[in-house]
Amino acid sequence: MKMITFAGTASCGKTSVIIQLCKELMSRGLKPAVVKFDCISSMDEQSYNDAGITVITGLAGGLCPDHFYVSNIQECWNWAHENEADILITESAGLCNRCSPHIKGIPAVCVIDNLSGVNTPHKIGPMLRTADIVVVTKGDIVSQAEREVFTFRVRQANPRCRIYSINGLTGQGTFILLKQLMEYPEVTGVDKLLLRFTMPAALCSYCLGERKVGHDYQIGNTKTMNFKNRME
Repeated sequence: MKMITFAGTASCGKTSVIIQLCKELMSRGLKPAVVKFDCISSMDEQSYNDAGITVITGLAGGLCPDHFYVSNIQECWNWAHENEADILITESAGLCNRCSPHIKGIPAVCVIDNLSGVNTPHKIGPMLRTADIVVVTKGDIVSQAEREVFTFRVRQANPRCRIYSINGLTGQGTFILLKQLMEYPEVTGVDKLLLRFTMPAALCSYCLGERKVGHDYQIGNTKTMNFKNRME
């Protein structure tokens, strides 16, 4: 079974791109399975169901979505295998620009949209910088000059990636993305594979449910700002 990880900023069009990709796969007689990771709630499962795509949703709740993801990814693989899928696609919540849900040996896609601002590629961490492919959406809404500047900024942030422009509503550009992804080999599982980058740090008193504000209540993995040099 093949596997692909999708990540990206919130509301950039990840689900739309994946649905268009799955339609291309199904038109070729292949069965995709999608795992949607989110935080509090998600209505995307209905969109996948309407398109006839096998899907399951995992909600992290009060946990970091990335930590929730890596704690469940092997079980997701098993679920897709039991459903006789030809390809497993995972879609991360994409709410934290520090997210890093990509795995070594698994093709990694980062989705980002032209409307997010020309400086956005430099604000995104490993989910863009370690991706094999960057999909840029909503290009039909901006000018050619804006698209070129945005693509240049993506290239600055990740010089090694392939960049594809895709319309998530019409599916334009999906075929060439699919052709690239199908060149990657199948994998037999994700157990013992390595993440491409470390997860965001966690486990402080607030992670464990603390609500009181103040230094006396801050224990564990914390970080403070340096105000002294700025005031001098």
